[in-house]
Amino acid sequence: MPKMKTHTGAKKRFRATGTGKLKYKKSGNRHLLTGNPGGTTRKLRKSQIVDGTDMKRMAKFMPYAK
Repeated sequence: MPKMKTHTGAKKRFRATGTGKLKYKKSGNRHLLTGNPGGTTRKLRKSQIVDGTDMKRMAKFMPYAK
């Protein structure tokens, strides 16, 4: 059986935490931010954990993440 390949788009966007969860940066924080309220901009700064319902799919994309 050959080695499984990690999805290159997923490896650029997701990082594994110590407990094995995947975290990612929220989208929409690059440009055109002047029309958004300050609270929205502050919420976009924090990283997010991948939801449990999507973890099975992400395990196929990143087989060697913890």
